[in-house]
Amino acid sequence: MSLLDLVEGLTAAGIRFIVAGGVAGTVHGSRRVTDDLDILYDTGPDNGQALAELLAAWHAYPRDVAPGLPFIMDVQTLRTTEVLTLTTDRGFLDIFATLKGVGTWSDALPGASRIDLGDAQVLSLSLHQLILAKRAAGRPKDRDNLVELEALRELGDEA
Repeated sequence: MSLLDLVEGLTAAGIRFIVAGGVAGTVHGSRRVTDDLDILYDTGPDNGQALAELLAAWHAYPRDVAPGLPFIMDVQTLRTTEVLTLTTDRGFLDIFATLKGVGTWSDALPGASRIDLGDAQVLSLSLHQLILAKRAAGRPKDRDNLVELEALRELGDEA
């Protein structure tokens, strides 16, 4: 399965989300390769319920957790967890209720960019939002990625 399978499945299910992380970086010209899809999702009750049902159908399970441990993918799990890093039948998916430096889906929505990914048209964090998120995360890999993202922003400003 591919990242596009995840995007197309989320879109087909009517899930409201914004692409974040490495895929958003790639959209803006980053050369970094990622094997997961990061999304910031609308935590509204209808969207949360639809996302929980889709993830359950995809057999979502926490990544890097020993198989067989009790885990129930339902709306309660979404409501009580800010970040889930999951493995699914469609690929690796990281879901965020809030994203450091950006906030919630509603906070990010006005600045998000509309993009084409495969056959789906979706929202992605803007380059500015992505830089804010990477800065706030502060992990070594994010700090390394910031150099490239800020250079891309400067190139865009010059155009």
